[in-house]
Amino acid sequence: MQSSQSERSSPAEVHPVDEVLPAPRLAILGLQHVFIMYAGAVAVPFIVGSALKLDMRTIALLVNADLLVAGIATIIQAVGISKIFGVRLPVVAGATFTVVSPMITIAAKHGLPTVYGAMLCSGVFGLLIAKPFSKMIKFFPPLVAGTVIAVIGLSLIGPGAGMIAGHNTGAADYGQVSHIALGFGVIALIVVFSKVLRGFLGQIAPLLALVVGTLVSIPMHLLHLDGVKSADWIGIASPFHFGAPRFDAAAIISMCIVMLVTYTESTADMLAVAEMTGKELTDGDIARGLATDGLSAVLGGTMNSFPDTAYAENVGLVQMTGVRSRWVVAVAGCFLLVMGLVPKVGAFVAAVPEPVVGGAALVMFAMVTAVGIQTLKKVDFTGNHNFLVVAVSLGVGMLPAVATDQFGNEVFFKNFPDWTQIIFGSPITLTVILAFGLNLVFNHLTAPRSRTALPHQATSTVGPDPVGPDPDDSQPSTASL
Repeated sequence: MQSSQSERSSPAEVHPVDEVLPAPRLAILGLQHVFIMYAGAVAVPFIVGSALKLDMRTIALLVNADLLVAGIATIIQAVGISKIFGVRLPVVAGATFTVVSPMITIAAKHGLPTVYGAMLCSGVFGLLIAKPFSKMIKFFPPLVAGTVIAVIGLSLIGPGAGMIAGHNTGAADYGQVSHIALGFGVIALIVVFSKVLRGFLGQIAPLLALVVGTLVSIPMHLLHLDGVKSADWIGIASPFHFGAPRFDAAAIISMCIVMLVTYTESTADMLAVAEMTGKELTDGDIARGLATDGLSAVLGGTMNSFPDTAYAENVGLVQMTGVRSRWVVAVAGCFLLVMGLVPKVGAFVAAVPEPVVGGAALVMFAMVTAVGIQTLKKVDFTGNHNFLVVAVSLGVGMLPAVATDQFGNEVFFKNFPDWTQIIFGSPITLTVILAFGLNLVFNHLTAPRSRTALPHQATSTVGPDPVGPDPDDSQPSTASL
């Protein structure tokens, strides 16, 4: 009786995702997320700006706008707004690389106002389809989700290698021994710090490795702070800086396809985070997370920025550190917001040499792949075609990532029409299409052989349970769907 009364009087246990850590830890762990994602976030405006031959001041404007919108989207994803926006998981949002090719193509033909007009429309489109798209979560069992999550990490190994060795394999300075040694040194430090350090210091092992790597880069003359000196203290462009948005049907369709691609990537990442944090993910959670991506496109079209998606490297960081609090990511969003408003702060973070960031990012990308492999462990591979589904999805899906030119651009589908390259040129999207379609063919449209030959081995991992969920099943929905 006393025990029962004690249980009623004790406060409800707080889930690690909702735990609010002490302020100093929140700040340091949040900053670690920023360092991990920064290089990828600013790469998009740099690539687009350089391709369109914009001057450095205009490119800096794009970078600031990108960080501003990423900060807003990250805060919303972590904190949430009512029942409309935010998945309320430790998800960091940043500019999606999927938008690079169509933005350059549209801008070259019609100008940036048409790009941002199409982006606005794609954002509205994203907001409208977020809820219907989230209903497809039942078709993302561990067989599909695990395969896609693994490819997300694998497809980013190439960009990680480019950060360490260089982005142009034909350049004379590509693969310098000193740069590779620096990148590998950062990786080694992460391993050593993770093994030796305990508690909070162990959780910030990647950040400590980045700091040491940056210090080592100083005598190597890789740390350049000229950009910090020349950067402004306050800088934000006015909405529609490039002119009033213009609307073109083909451009709008192209950007809407980008939104669908972004949604597939974000869905897989949110499933991965839910898996590693042990947080049950509902259709409504997915819908709010996707709606935030749609909102980021509306904000991007207004503030001269880009659509955002969940960043896989930060998913890997959650897995590595074991820090599951969404409030850490909310603080990271605040840092991004400040960096977007104060260019000098952003310039300081940007000064960290690429080989240093690349070494840490490489570990984070591989962590995502490990999460995918862990998810696939839940799949029943006995007496069915699930091995074939994984093999075909991985093999074909990775083609765009491994068949690239000397600059790292996808060339496998280069002779296909532009609109098909947007879809097939992304390893993530191609893998989603294959895994999703093959799972439907083998496990939904036809009865899996394992249920016929070995009924006792049938599990819910190959598709929805035809008789409903087990009332005793306490696992998160991401594991049982």
